[in-house]
Amino acid sequence: MKKQVSAILAASMAASMLVACGGSTSSAATSTATAESTSTASSEAAPAESTADAGQAADITLWTYPIGKWGDSESVDALLADFNAQYPDIHVTVEYLDYTNGDDQVNTAIEGGSAPDIVMEGPERLVANWGAKGLMADLSDLWTDDQKADISASVEAACKDSSGAYYEFPLCMTAHCMAINKTVFEAAGAMQYVDAENHTWTTDNFLKAVQAVYDSGKTDVGAIYCSGQGGDQGTRAIINNMYGGTFTDAAHTKYTADSAENIKAIEALRNQKGINFDASINGGEEITLFRNGTLQMAFCWNIAQQTNADNSAAGTTNSGDDILFMAFPTESGDPALCGGIWGFGVFDNGDENKIAASKTFINFMANSDETAKAVKTSTYFSVKNSLSDLYKDDEVMNEYQKLMPYLGDYYQVTPGWAEARTAWWNMLQQVGQGTDVTTAVTEFCNTANAAASAS
Repeated sequence: MKKQVSAILAASMAASMLVACGGSTSSAATSTATAESTSTASSEAAPAESTADAGQAADITLWTYPIGKWGDSESVDALLADFNAQYPDIHVTVEYLDYTNGDDQVNTAIEGGSAPDIVMEGPERLVANWGAKGLMADLSDLWTDDQKADISASVEAACKDSSGAYYEFPLCMTAHCMAINKTVFEAAGAMQYVDAENHTWTTDNFLKAVQAVYDSGKTDVGAIYCSGQGGDQGTRAIINNMYGGTFTDAAHTKYTADSAENIKAIEALRNQKGINFDASINGGEEITLFRNGTLQMAFCWNIAQQTNADNSAAGTTNSGDDILFMAFPTESGDPALCGGIWGFGVFDNGDENKIAASKTFINFMANSDETAKAVKTSTYFSVKNSLSDLYKDDEVMNEYQKLMPYLGDYYQVTPGWAEARTAWWNMLQQVGQGTDVTTAVTEFCNTANAAASAS
């Protein structure tokens, strides 16, 4: 097993850097409030006369994962104040979840018969998990022909269950990517292998660049982190992209990570000097090690990390270094990036009035003049083509949009997803310990597909 990067120093910093999978992340600007924190928007300044439809006056609850500043009570209160100005009789109480305990809290509420009315998260939870279990209300009436025309078919498909029901209405999305320390790459003569303008590179050039940085004296260039599932979209993407492999079939019925292309990619990474399979860190800890200069590239990256103030924070080894975001390397030059999609789902708690009020809230946030503000609060990009220029005056966000056309299949809705995620990092640990790659990946697929069949 190759030398592992120590993460002891990074552990205290990693919590705010962790990029959670299934499209879910938080940045340094995101509040660390947990589900115990609640806020209710005041409607004292609302007009005396209600503008809500008859029968829509209701008290509803919104539970939101830390999706950008949707995890920050002050930012959410501002959105709710706008909502209550138009719908003063719909009172929304918010609870803020995190990715450590959030799922347990929702599942406990479900078991206790007190599920929230609205949850803000991604299709892997709203559609493939709670929706598939028959717990969610069908939002098909929100998916009008105009909405479908304004939202890409791949996003729509991710929000739709195999039964035909829509269990999510999306608000925002992003493309996950990787990043390099451009300053270090320039000093090592490795920028010749990088298409900096388009943020792309070939697999062959990626390996040459890693070798050049390694030869310059930076022995810890990158890490295949695998202490847990945190940030696992990065390890899946680097392996799937290098030689054109896939993680699941197109129909999202089975796991295909044992393909010859993926086996070739894992072997190439294990054999490459400067790339270490590190069972001591997860994605958030990898980010910390990249920021402090221990690592020279990160596989766990997205726009929330790119705009994080820690990129230039004093006291970090790479303070002032130029961090360049990159698509994952491919032979074809056409990367398929993992995407994050976030939006709203409604639990069917048996109260039609609350369901109607919840849909009014969703329509306000995702399909009104306030949608741009709601999207910007997420710190990500709109799912709507009509809002593609939302960040035209923001140089970094506008540049990052070059990656959005590379969004690949949203395979996180495949059955057995939770078990597959655990089996994935276990497989990477085995590879790092010297297990034959074909044997380890075959075992992964057997485990994941057994879980998919049992779902």
